[in-house]
Amino acid sequence: MLLTIKEMEVRALPFAGTWEPGKLDFAGTGAIQKSALHAEGLAEILSGSDDEVRVKGHVSTELETECDRCLGRALFKIDTPFDLYYKPASAVATDEEIAIGDDEAEMGFYQLPGIELEQILTEQVLLQLPMQRVCSETCKGICPVCGSNRNETDCHCEAPQTHAKTADNRWMALKDVRV
Repeated sequence: MLLTIKEMEVRALPFAGTWEPGKLDFAGTGAIQKSALHAEGLAEILSGSDDEVRVKGHVSTELETECDRCLGRALFKIDTPFDLYYKPASAVATDEEIAIGDDEAEMGFYQLPGIELEQILTEQVLLQLPMQRVCSETCKGICPVCGSNRNETDCHCEAPQTHAKTADNRWMALKDVRV
C-alpha cells in the first residue's frame, strides 16, 4: 500500500489493513510470520513544514525465529505503537557530506510518489524482536560437547571446562611456554 504524498497534501491519510502470513517479506532475517499482521494509523503532512510526513500507528502480529540458545523455534508476540517522521530525499540530496543534528538522526526519507506502508511495518516488527531471541527464559541451550538439545534430553557429558582441556589438543604445544 502506497501512502502517496499527493493524497496527503489534500487530507490526512488513514490506513488500516491485515496482511496474512507470507504477504510481507521477512526474508534474510530468519523470522517467519505466524499470524495475521494487523496495522492501523494515520499518515499526514505536518503543517508548516517542507513536506515533512508523520506516520503514526499501531502494529500487531506473531513472529517465529530460531532460538539463540537451543536452535529450536521461539515465538514472539509483537504489539506496538509507532510514530515516525519522514522528509523528502531531495531535501538532503547533495554531493557533499553534511552533518545532521540529533533531531534529524531518527528521521526517515522518502522519494516521490510516496512511502510504502509494507516497508514501514516490516521494519517496525523486526525492531521489536529482542537482541537475544530465546524460546524461554529457562532454555538450557545446546551441550557444547555432544551438541544435544538440553531441553529435550539430559546429556551425561563432562563439564565443559574440564572437557575443553582434553578435547582441543592444538594448544598443547604452548602449554609449557613461559613469557
